[in-house]
Amino acid sequence: MPDYPRIATLRTAEAFAARLQQLEIDLGFDAEIITGPDAPLAQSYTLEHGFTLSNRLCVLPMEGWDGTTDGHPTELTQRRWKRFGLSGAKLIWGGEAVAVQPDGRANPNQLMINAATVGDLAHLREILIAAHREQFGTTDDLLIGLQLTHSGRFARPTGALEPRILYHHPLLDSKFGVDPELPVMSDDEIARLVERFVAAAKLAKQAGYAFVDVKHCHGYLGHEFLSARTRPGRYGGSFENRTRFLREVVDGIRSTVPGLDIGVRVSAFDIVPFQPGEGAVGEPTPFQGTSYDYAFGGDSSGLGLDLSEPCDLMDLLADLGIELVCITGGSPYYNPHIQRPALFPPSDGYQPPEDPLVGVARQIAVTAQLKAHRPDLLMVGSAYSYLQEWLPNVAQHVVRTGKADFVGLGRMALPYPDMAADMLQGTPLDRRRICRTFSDCTTAPRKGLVSGCYPLDEFYRQRPEKETLDEIKPDLRR
Repeated sequence: MPDYPRIATLRTAEAFAARLQQLEIDLGFDAEIITGPDAPLAQSYTLEHGFTLSNRLCVLPMEGWDGTTDGHPTELTQRRWKRFGLSGAKLIWGGEAVAVQPDGRANPNQLMINAATVGDLAHLREILIAAHREQFGTTDDLLIGLQLTHSGRFARPTGALEPRILYHHPLLDSKFGVDPELPVMSDDEIARLVERFVAAAKLAKQAGYAFVDVKHCHGYLGHEFLSARTRPGRYGGSFENRTRFLREVVDGIRSTVPGLDIGVRVSAFDIVPFQPGEGAVGEPTPFQGTSYDYAFGGDSSGLGLDLSEPCDLMDLLADLGIELVCITGGSPYYNPHIQRPALFPPSDGYQPPEDPLVGVARQIAVTAQLKAHRPDLLMVGSAYSYLQEWLPNVAQHVVRTGKADFVGLGRMALPYPDMAADMLQGTPLDRRRICRTFSDCTTAPRKGLVSGCYPLDEFYRQRPEKETLDEIKPDLRR
């Protein structure tokens, strides 16, 4: 493993600042946490239509791999959503990635939204609301959405990879064994998928959700539309065509489900896929030619960023009347070090090729640039979990200086769901429950087990999957 200092060893503001200086990265943080009514993270935010959220913390959507094979939530799903309600965060961004049709599921136990499951999805929301009301007294300032997805290239509805692709990608096809003769989705299939997203949004409103997230991130189908430069026809080539799917879904929701808000979580930048190199450290996958044309928000080298089109996308979202935007980057499948910075990689990953703090700073900087471009959009930032003890200090600085409006908590919400409440109350963090990015929450589902924090959450430590995971991890390391 590369010899990067662990965050837990950077015990003082001076030590943390010295490490940032060593890395030559601009990751601002506040040495002192402000508490009380003047705390930046405790400030309210009022949406254009008048709804007010009373703090600046957000729970990001995750996949638990713990639904039923026909797409219903289980007790494990309900436990996670209850803990989201106990978090203290006032913005729940999707809670869970929910597939709009069977062939779009990322795993055989992913939730689906249809006439049979809508009642259970409504119950999930009610569980979250009840927990929040019991803990904090009111839910009048709580905004809950549902993330709608089709997994596209990474669909595994029965366990094995069953990709639905928009174009053939020379590196990803090879990396994941995609048949070069596999047909791409036709324009007619895409038009029918638009109808499914609209129907799913109608069900989400029926279930009581305030907004739906039309997912455009992490290599899934919505994200692949944004990079479909080599695809012919209505949904590829020009920026206008590559955003047609989004525009058609939004238009359909606006006309069919009036009053339902829409958000978009987007991978605002991407780079080439990475692979294990010397010492299993990640390195870029070589590609032929002089220009890499498959990274939305990336430059032609495949490794740099170009935010011109992401800025255009922010303009489009504003034109479509979409205020809710969540910024992330890359994909957990082919370049996880930029998507969710971690010191310990998942089983099918690689050792980080950079100090994960660099990845955190990259996402915060991109979000800040897009926020500066469109200050009228409510922007949620991602990639904060790796900061660990220093998460509150960086989060406060980001919100205080206007680099983002909300700070999103993903993996951190699994072992320490009430970290948000502790941050807001000025309570010292419980170091025993801080996510250390061991990546077991990813390794487990990659091996067909339910996702959870096996190292730190006593509930998952006592489950039989923990023993299975401990048995297979040595073989995975070898």
